[in-house]
Amino acid sequence: MSYLVTEKLTKYFGDTHAVDKVDFVIGEGEVVALIGSNGAGKTSLVNLISGLLQPDSGRIVFRGEEITRRPVQDRIKAGIARSFQIVNLFDELTVVDNVALSIFAREGKTRWFFTLADHYGAIWEEAHDILRQFGLDLKAKQLAGGISQGERKLLDVAVAYALKPQLLFLDEPTSGVSTREKAPIMDVISSIVRSHRITAVVIEHDMDIIFKYSDRIVVMHQGVILASGSPEEIRSNESVKDAVFGPTHA
Repeated sequence: MSYLVTEKLTKYFGDTHAVDKVDFVIGEGEVVALIGSNGAGKTSLVNLISGLLQPDSGRIVFRGEEITRRPVQDRIKAGIARSFQIVNLFDELTVVDNVALSIFAREGKTRWFFTLADHYGAIWEEAHDILRQFGLDLKAKQLAGGISQGERKLLDVAVAYALKPQLLFLDEPTSGVSTREKAPIMDVISSIVRSHRITAVVIEHDMDIIFKYSDRIVVMHQGVILASGSPEEIRSNESVKDAVFGPTHA
């Protein structure tokens, strides 16, 4: 059984077909890269699946259950989480507070965070353990607004990971960081995703990252899926070269 399936999923913005009758399938445990030029429909598709947008038509089925009209919180409870291209952290809270708040939200205890948080020792232990996995344990007591961009990217993924997702969307996890930081960041994320057998979808413009870390690549163009295949198949696909990389791409 496919882990996630969309059937003729459609979203219009006026006359723009952002997502146009898209059939998108992910197998359990896959790490899938979703690529395409700006405006291809990648983020709109992810927003539809994660519940930030409602489709005009079509269906979304996750682990055998239809979730097309379910609110975001229900999808999180079902096991869907995401990070964001523009890091979405509470800069005035510490690094560990950001992760702990995500755990409190997962447990439905957010209202206790600022009043009785000290009584939930297990949550703080889990938050520190997550930071250790992401190599951020030495930054635990620093304000999130005071750490480096690369560390903020890792923290954003750690916050999503704290929700215990079974399907994790990563929206440009290496954007805005230096070239030398990209591989170490992806090494950490990839190790955690694969060791915990999390199904993941990565939106990324850096093709070196895409070809190195993904099992399969799905290419979107003008709101539709243009191609899907292994990194080797996509690299040699002439239609993809012309539509995404440009006709002169080697």
